[in-house]
Amino acid sequence: MRSILFIHQNFPGQFKHLAPALAARGHHVKALAITGQAVSGVDLKLYKPQRGTSSQIHPWVAEFETKVIRGEACGQAMLALRTTGFNPDLIVAHPGWGESLFAKDVWPKAKLLSFLEFYYASQGTDMGFDPEFARSGFAEDARLRLKNANNLLALEASDWGLSPTAWQRSSLPSFFRDQVSVIFDGIDTERVRPQNDVKLTLGKSDAPADQQSVLSFGDEIITFVNRNLEPYRGYHIFMRALPAVLRARPLARTLIVGGDGVSYGAKPPDGSSWKQRFLDEVQGELDMRRVHFLGNIPYPSFLRLLQISACHVYLTYPFVLSWSCIEAMAAGCLLIGSRTPPVMEAIRHEDNGLLVDFFDVQALSDCMIDALRDPAAYAGLRLNARRDALSRYDLKTVCLPAQIDLVERLLA
Repeated sequence: MRSILFIHQNFPGQFKHLAPALAARGHHVKALAITGQAVSGVDLKLYKPQRGTSSQIHPWVAEFETKVIRGEACGQAMLALRTTGFNPDLIVAHPGWGESLFAKDVWPKAKLLSFLEFYYASQGTDMGFDPEFARSGFAEDARLRLKNANNLLALEASDWGLSPTAWQRSSLPSFFRDQVSVIFDGIDTERVRPQNDVKLTLGKSDAPADQQSVLSFGDEIITFVNRNLEPYRGYHIFMRALPAVLRARPLARTLIVGGDGVSYGAKPPDGSSWKQRFLDEVQGELDMRRVHFLGNIPYPSFLRLLQISACHVYLTYPFVLSWSCIEAMAAGCLLIGSRTPPVMEAIRHEDNGLLVDFFDVQALSDCMIDALRDPAAYAGLRLNARRDALSRYDLKTVCLPAQIDLVERLLA
């Protein structure tokens, strides 16, 4: 039995399958987090940062100070663990928020496996991709360079890295890429699967029947899912494409999942939400009886939404690939994605899905209209999407075994 420590600011995060699987294999597994939920076999310890950010600090390094504060708090929690006699053979950490900055200072002999999600760049990735929201100039480039200070320290301390996709690994500095394994987080394809007999009810459960709608597979349902509705995930492009689709397909309905906040990028400068800003832009052209904003919904409802979808739209800047993209593949959706590198790694045009230029509103509208007009023509793409989800991204047969093998090799 070996000792393993997981570090994630919101445990279990990307480690929700790996951590309990290692515990089930007999390893002594603990986890440190600021917030989190316990998982089977893992002893979770929570801690809190003991100081706030400084009011007088150079704005370019304010974010790094936040990460140092988090690293300090996690370091104190690690020291407390060490006093109990716990000395991990392996630390598995998500370094993105700074928590693992000082792991090697507490346990110099432990191996450190870092989950390397993204490395920032002024060109070729998310920054400057969308001219509508691009910020440029020396100050912005300098701020972005300093944003990688935490990432560089994480790379220097790591014995090995793990990235979910090849494109995300390609964002890392070239000197470290050969020390990074590409293994996706994994999708439970036994649970996330096509099921054509499911139904999804819109409206409150206690509402009269005439105020509810029951939707089924075969209906003209367009689905769009984000954690939060914002430009990074193409919400503005989708909303601008929607009026033409609803005009051309009078029976079509749109189900939009996502919150009003911001997960990535900046907030709207006027203090409103991106959701409302882009809805206001096109609302006069939409039949709002057929546009349903569902907010954040329970996972079983999300699965039913995918299973009844006639076409599922997934757009993203060149950035981290969402789980929902692969979940849509596993559910056998007809997936319409943006022709951006993260999506192109998973979706091949007219093979297991359809691709459009991220900014081409007309092409997106036309693609959705065609998908709704002749669903039988795209049945093969649905089957291929499911096939690829099974062969490349399945949790139990592909991803989790590869993650466990990587951990065991590092322990050996």
